[in-house]
Amino acid sequence: MMRRTFYSSLVFLGLFFFLTVFISCSGAKPEREYTSYLFAYFTGNGPGEESVHYAISNDGYNFYALNNNNPVLNSDDISNSGGVRDPHILRGEDGNFYMVLTDLYVPEMGWNNTAMVLLKSKDLVEWESTVIDIPETFSDEFSDVNRVWAPQTFYDEEKGKNMVYFSMLQPGGYDKIYYVYTNEDFTAFEGKPEQLFYNPNEMASIDGDIVKKDGKYHLFYKTEGESDKGIKVAVSDSLTGGYEPLPGNVDQTDKAVEGSGVFKLIDSDKYILMYDVYADGEYQFTETSDLKNFKVVDEQISMNFHPRHGSIIPITAEETERLLKEFPSDNIPGISRVTAVNVKENNVVISADSIFIPVKSGTDLSNFEPDFQLIQAEEIRPNGPHNFENGPVEYTLRSGEQTKNYTVIAAINNNPVVEGYWADPEILYSNKTNKYYLYPTSDGFTGWSGTYFRTFSSEDLVNWKKEDTILNLKTDVSWADRNAWAPAMAEKKIDGEYKYFYYFTAAQKIGVAVSDNPTGLFTDIGRPLIDFKPEGVRGGQEIDPDVFTDPKTGKSYLYWGNGYMAVAELNPEMTSIKKGTIKVLTPDETFREGAEVFFRNGRYYFLWSEDDTRSPNYRVRYATSDSPLGPLEIPENNLVIKRDDKKQIYGTGHNSVINKPGTDEWYIVYHRFTRPEGIEMGRAAGFHREVAIDKLEFSEDGSIIEVEPTLEGIQPLQK
Repeated sequence: MMRRTFYSSLVFLGLFFFLTVFISCSGAKPEREYTSYLFAYFTGNGPGEESVHYAISNDGYNFYALNNNNPVLNSDDISNSGGVRDPHILRGEDGNFYMVLTDLYVPEMGWNNTAMVLLKSKDLVEWESTVIDIPETFSDEFSDVNRVWAPQTFYDEEKGKNMVYFSMLQPGGYDKIYYVYTNEDFTAFEGKPEQLFYNPNEMASIDGDIVKKDGKYHLFYKTEGESDKGIKVAVSDSLTGGYEPLPGNVDQTDKAVEGSGVFKLIDSDKYILMYDVYADGEYQFTETSDLKNFKVVDEQISMNFHPRHGSIIPITAEETERLLKEFPSDNIPGISRVTAVNVKENNVVISADSIFIPVKSGTDLSNFEPDFQLIQAEEIRPNGPHNFENGPVEYTLRSGEQTKNYTVIAAINNNPVVEGYWADPEILYSNKTNKYYLYPTSDGFTGWSGTYFRTFSSEDLVNWKKEDTILNLKTDVSWADRNAWAPAMAEKKIDGEYKYFYYFTAAQKIGVAVSDNPTGLFTDIGRPLIDFKPEGVRGGQEIDPDVFTDPKTGKSYLYWGNGYMAVAELNPEMTSIKKGTIKVLTPDETFREGAEVFFRNGRYYFLWSEDDTRSPNYRVRYATSDSPLGPLEIPENNLVIKRDDKKQIYGTGHNSVINKPGTDEWYIVYHRFTRPEGIEMGRAAGFHREVAIDKLEFSEDGSIIEVEPTLEGIQPLQK
């Protein structure tokens, strides 16, 4: 047994949040008033990353690392291996805290281990620890166990004891979940582990998490297998057996996940199910009231750290005070979020001593009042609206006798043009309505897994109205129900009436739907238009359509392809390909996807995206031609737009182009990583994108002048 004590000289930073009563997921009676949340987690598989870390939150959505995201326990002191993972903390009925950990150091052991760590504490700071090696402790029953993973603790009200449950694997079998009761000191097991649950499909079950609701026990677990994997739920009337699996998964992603954890929000009937999307370095949060239906709430979540498999419990004001004192961080007290009418919340930039607040066009910055959400602080001064037109406003945050200053700037940023996650923007000016329409991919879905399309309308390219869903793969398309990507739109007069043709990607095929109005609803023609590779093409995907009508001839052409660029003439009805017209026009090795074609001053311009949409270097290049069918002439300097690190703008690509009718004013519409969080997301930034518009200008010889991406965007167009 080992004990490690942590000391700090920081004076307590005060709290102001109201007190509420929380009934814990373990079924404990509401004896305490809780104000905050404690998140215990580890950070990775490398040296020094398999250790216990703490973070706190006022609201269960915005978390901030304590101890500057350094470990709060020394793994060498408490484990046999030198590494610990999957921390789970239980508030005991006796007033103590109980934590269990996987004893595993991956750099040396791989994924095989045989021990777990049991810890007990009175204050969440000082912990007494015991290592239990399963084969050594239970040599008769489990001498051949080769992995012991993700233990958790639950208080059995009927027996009046703490129960530890965990998964184990024996050779020739698959991971099953076992349980065992502990002694009163939490230093040993009483009896041998008994089977709690196994997957009836004879596949692994790991990372169990039990939640009691409405008298029933809900066991969240991860199953592993080639055909069926993810987080599932089994329900029982008994804590220690009889769990019946419910159909389907509760995780809301197609990515590999593990480490589910459920906690109940303070003074609410809502629960949060969180899990580790470990392959992408993400942590996804979902919300539910019934433990059956889960909604992703990632847009409400913020963390200034990257956790791996952990657990969250509610804590009192006194406990929060103690943790802040023992494990201070530079960012606490502080500001977690800024809201107000017209604030673009996703794009607020908060640093240690400054805040940048982007606001929508038309905001009166001479009389602007931000609403600051505080982290473990009592107040912020000055109050009320202020004049931000003359420069920054200085604010002082107070916590007890401590103060912290922020320099706050507010400015009109027309980029992104619409709030939220949207990508692959197509734009159209409708001669029928005299409005502009934006047709993006619905983004923010892990692995680009969106299934519907919406549109936005505007009279000036700056102020946009969100219209209804115009096409839903699940209900409106018979031949595909996944991966709704990268649409294109054409307006064409047929028999004297305007018709709208919506070309879209679904399940890596290209379809077309038709409507009488630019806002739909659109009717799919019932089959894919492109579900094959052009002759001679190997590899790539049949995605990213672009439609172009030649003003010289009136003929319309469809361009498409990932890894290659193909073109075909459309028949006059716009819903089929003219036989024998398919041609491959791939410009050069920089072509990845996202073709865009437009006509200006007798020249045809071909734009495309280079690199991967998950890369900060995603960017746009161009070529020109005397014909919509090529051949293409590639200028020596053919870069259209690229990242700007100083402005924190990354991943600028997959664009469309729009001309203000009757003028030579041109604009490029493109997506970028969400700012400022995108660059910290890693490859997940590739499906957390937002739409921007900037001016597109030309030299006298017709060459495109490289666009500098901006935060300010463009000014509203005048009619």
